[in-house]
Amino acid sequence: MEKGESRTEKLPEHCIAHAISLTSPRVACRLSAVSTTFRAAATSDTVWDRFLPSDWQSLVSRAVHPVDFSSFSSKRDIFFRLCDPILIDDGKMSFSLDRSSGAKCYILSARELSITWGNSPRCWRWRCLPESRFAEVAELLDVCWLEVRGKIESRILSQKTAYAAYLVYRTSDKVYGLTFPSQEASVKVGVHSSTKLVCLLPIDIRSESDAQRASPWYKYQISYAEKEDEDSEESEEEAEEVDGDSKKAEKVDGDSKKAKKVDGAPQAKIDDWKELELGEFYTDEGDNGEIEVIDFLDNL
Repeated sequence: MEKGESRTEKLPEHCIAHAISLTSPRVACRLSAVSTTFRAAATSDTVWDRFLPSDWQSLVSRAVHPVDFSSFSSKRDIFFRLCDPILIDDGKMSFSLDRSSGAKCYILSARELSITWGNSPRCWRWRCLPESRFAEVAELLDVCWLEVRGKIESRILSQKTAYAAYLVYRTSDKVYGLTFPSQEASVKVGVHSSTKLVCLLPIDIRSESDAQRASPWYKYQISYAEKEDEDSEESEEEAEEVDGDSKKAEKVDGDSKKAKKVDGAPQAKIDDWKELELGEFYTDEGDNGEIEVIDFLDNL
């Protein structure tokens, strides 16, 4: 054995590749920096073919703008291309892979949601927004009851995976009424459900203009729910925030002093979009039901 060479590196490359394929994309990227032997194994098609979902070709065949994957030189290149969202199903949703885990993630367009009074021009306005990846967004004008429901089949998600459902939205400079009352969000998986109180605009991030009249913005995202270690080093391939877009939010009249304690507050994304976690769920092997996410606020 040469000086500085470990026993592991003496193993055949295909053995090392098989071991790495049992980990995750994040781990594979880190191991590729260990040595030339590990790099060859960690970047091999043996590893990255396992990280790709078995139905990835079926998914990309539904793309609005077809991508020629035959021009990609490796499964690793295909994987990282799929980490960038691809519009599918006539632009009704987008699909991508989580860079760290390889789990499938989806974003539903506003048209794929069930919005109470969504077809009433007095309550909602459908319009194009250049910053959105979707053709239309829903802009809330005025309602006395706000209820938004999103559904997705559990069979199209990655199995044995912890997921989180998010509302991605943005508000105008003069938005008002989002602080109180708090909003109720629930996630239903079969007969099981969980509910939490959330707030679209907590007091600590309000501006003076929040008291003025204006309109805001909405959207649902199904994402891998793994929590990142704050002090962990990130490889060049590791997680990037997915660009936000889509639907409009709401207006509420409110006295923030009476607001109940909430379980979740929005996190800022790029381009003034906010991301609010509505709940978590787990997809077990063999699950074929629907995942329903509900966000509503009464007496606006």
